[in-house]
Amino acid sequence: MAALSYVVTSACAGCGACLLTCPEHAIRPGPGGALIVLGSRCTRCGECAEVCPVDAVAEVPA
Repeated sequence: MAALSYVVTSACAGCGACLLTCPEHAIRPGPGGALIVLGSRCTRCGECAEVCPVDAVAEVPA
């Protein structure tokens, strides 16, 4: 089975729900206001994807 990672897509509305929910503080503001997932901190719990109101957090192959 391939390892999965999470990314915040361009569909992000900037509400910050994922940033506030992440138990590992693995989501940070990036350039131009985008949110980025820090793969080294992410434990792949999926809480960010569950809380996103616009489904902008996606699982991708690592």
